[in-house]
Order: sequence, then C-alpha cells, then structure tokens
Amino acid sequence: MAHDDLRTFLDTLEEEGQLLRIGEEVLPEPDLAAAANAAGRIGEGAPALYFDRVKGFDDARIALNVHGSWRNHALALGLPKETSTKEQVEEFARRWDAFPVTPERRADAPWRENTVTGDDVDLFRILPLFRLNDGDGGFYLDKAAVVSRDPDDPEHFGKQNLGTYRLEVTGPDRLAIQPVPMHDIAQHLRKAEERDEDLPVAITLGNDPVIPIVSGMPMAYDQSEYEMAGALRGAPLPIATAPHTGIDVPWGAEVVIEGVIESRVRQIEGPFGEFTGHYSGGRRMPVVRIERVSYRTRPVFESLYIGMPWTECDYLVGPNTCVPLLKQLRAEFPEVQAVNAMYTHGLLVIISTRKRYGGFAKAVAMRAMTTPHGLGYVSQVIVVDEDVDPFDLPQVLWAQSAKVNPRDDVVVIPNLSVLELAPAASPAGITSKMIIDATTPVHPDDRGNFSTPAKDLPETAEWTSRLRSLLAAR
Repeated sequence: MAHDDLRTFLDTLEEEGQLLRIGEEVLPEPDLAAAANAAGRIGEGAPALYFDRVKGFDDARIALNVHGSWRNHALALGLPKETSTKEQVEEFARRWDAFPVTPERRADAPWRENTVTGDDVDLFRILPLFRLNDGDGGFYLDKAAVVSRDPDDPEHFGKQNLGTYRLEVTGPDRLAIQPVPMHDIAQHLRKAEERDEDLPVAITLGNDPVIPIVSGMPMAYDQSEYEMAGALRGAPLPIATAPHTGIDVPWGAEVVIEGVIESRVRQIEGPFGEFTGHYSGGRRMPVVRIERVSYRTRPVFESLYIGMPWTECDYLVGPNTCVPLLKQLRAEFPEVQAVNAMYTHGLLVIISTRKRYGGFAKAVAMRAMTTPHGLGYVSQVIVVDEDVDPFDLPQVLWAQSAKVNPRDDVVVIPNLSVLELAPAASPAGITSKMIIDATTPVHPDDRGNFSTPAKDLPETAEWTSRLRSLLAAR
C-alpha cells in the first residue's frame, strides 16, 4: 500500500503496533528529544512516538522516530514489518530499476486549508518548535524537504531538486539553511547568485513516508526524486503546485513554506548536533526569507532526532545510500555484488566484489570515492570477496583480520574532498581517504598463504531459510 500522506502512514504504524502514543503531559525540552533519543536505544523494533500533550503548547501534535527502526522502514516501503535489512536493500535495488515513474499532479492539496502571507508569517505560532540537543544554537527543522529549481533550466523537471538540508529558525519569517557544496541546491544557489537573483524555494514538513527516503538519496543531478519516489512506492507520487513559487511539492504535506534564499546574504547558523554524532559549530550560512506558509488544519509536526548512532537518521539514509552506490558501481564494474554504506551516511563503505585481476578491488574502491556521493562522503572503503556478506560485520572483520597485510593492502590518499561536517576533516572539507583491501589476492598479485578456502556447504542457504521459518512459526 502506498501512503499519500503522513497521517495515513501513522495509522498503518498504529495498526502494526509500531506507533506509541504518549498520553501524559511532557516538557518540550528535554522530554521530546530525549524520548526520540531513547527510541534508538531500545532495539531495531522501536516504534514511532506521538505526542499531543506538550507543556506550553495549546494544540501541538508531534511525531518522532517515524522511520526509526527497520520495521518502520519496511512499512514505509509497503513491505511486511519483519522484512530483514538485507532483504529491504535488495527490494530497494529491485524497485530502483522501475525508475522513472511519472508523478501524478493533483488539485485540492490538504495543506491549502490555511494560509498566512507577508507580515502575518510567524513560524513560532504555527509550529511547536523545540531544540533537539541541548547544545543546539536554536530551533531546527531537520526533517523538511527543500525543493528548488535550476535557474538556468527551470522547466527541466529532473533538475528540480528535492533534498533534506538543516534549517535553523532564526526569526518569525527567517531560516538559515546549510547547502552543502556537494548537493544540488548549492549549485542552484550558485547559479542564482551569479545572476544576482534570489533563489525561490518551497519547504515541506510532515511528508508521506517515501519523501524523507528519496530526499536524502544521492541521485544524478538531472534525476527527479519525485520519479524515484514513484518507483519505490510502486505507484505515482501525488504532487501539487505551490501557489506562490510555482514549485512542485508533495501533495500530502502537512506544511508548505514558500520563499526565497536571499542572494549573497549570510548569517551565523549553528551549532547543531549532527548525524556525525558531533556538534558542528556556527558558520555563516544563506538566509531564507519566508513569504507564504500553507498548512493543514491541526497539522502534525514531524521532527528527527540526530546524535550518536543509531538514530532515526541512520535508518533513513541506510538503503537509500547503499543502493545508488551499488547501481553506479555495477554499471562500470558488474563484478560488484553488494554495497553496505549504512555507517554515518556512507563515510564508511563496505563493498563485496569478484575480481578480474590483481589490484582490481582497489580500483573499485577508488571509483566508489568518485561517485556523486563518494566525493563528499566516502572516506573509508573496505573491500571484501564476493562470498563475504558486507552486511554481516563478523564476516567483514574476519576478512579484514585474516586477509589484510597493512603494508600492501591499506592505501591512504591525502587531500581529497569531504563534506565540511565530517569531524575528522582538517581543514574542514578536506581529508585523507583510506582503502582497506580485504580480498584474497589473485594473479598476478601472487602473495600470501591462502591455500584452499573453507566455504559454506551448498545446502546452507536452504537450511538458513528453513530455520528462520521454523523459528518464526514457534
């Protein structure tokens, strides 16, 4: 079943036992963020959390941890909640092949029910804002989808970008936005500022469950996230036209914020507890001037706790980082079997591959570092043989401990690009990158004493399925 909005997905989560309603009154700080933080500590079956009694707010409805477990992630894709992580990644890859699926344009979007414009815009009145970590510099919208168009080619649907970027509320009608240089919105803003023009944007909150997945996906510049959402949903994604900017936005959003990123205007933004598990400090960032806000009656405000893994962010950016890297690598190296890029948004990647000749695994790793996502994120790559499951960390560590000769199998490449938020970067945006080749050497790389490997028995895969079925039926 494809969900067209957040509310129907919350209903599904509740029906599946994956939504926990908190009936008691809570404090906006620290209770909300602490509860979402705790959800990431209680196991892979953690539920979404729903609060509607928050002290200091007369009429707040807040949803947290909506994608914060593999069960919830499976339900977001319309899969049984028991679907394993590896099976979810495989299904994600299968649906990728259906891309593109043209979206369905609809009228009468529910977020048109209420509108404020101009001097009446006041985010502090419309949204129940709260800090996510106690060291944050302010209130953040961190699970919003930001939509912008290429100023040089505004009618190209594929170049219209939908992405998740952190947004600090700095005033009733002002936001500070962080457009990471590797992301498409940074290219849009650069082109607009070269023209000395503002960049129109639409920002949507409380989206259907597939939008947060595709908005963090590393796709090609001219590939539409909306068309990918249709492929993942198995049905065209409903979209609507934002009335002030004319930008395409999700039909089922709870809130639509329209305005412009002001040309060549910067202000201090941050600090913020980031997906890296560390605070990033204050930096001068572009400014969004809000000109119109549309929202559903009694909107549900959705937010995302970010901190030391695992949190909801890690579930969101897991498969949607693994699969694009897999597809991009396999297009050039069909020997690549699987890619695990679930760790800190792909700063660490594990790749399993067959090899054509000696040195081949290192070449695959270097290519991973130069994909669109790799340029800004992939800083460590571990390569393993095709019979090692990159999602099975004991197998990966066995390969690393048994097959790696550090002198020959560890390669460090200095002074490469990484996103500025990476804590180990020095200076910000620059890092050394590392390849660990944990594969068995093949000719002409004839070294080591690997003799005859012990492999799984031919019947092991069948017995694995049988044992899982027997355990599930107990």
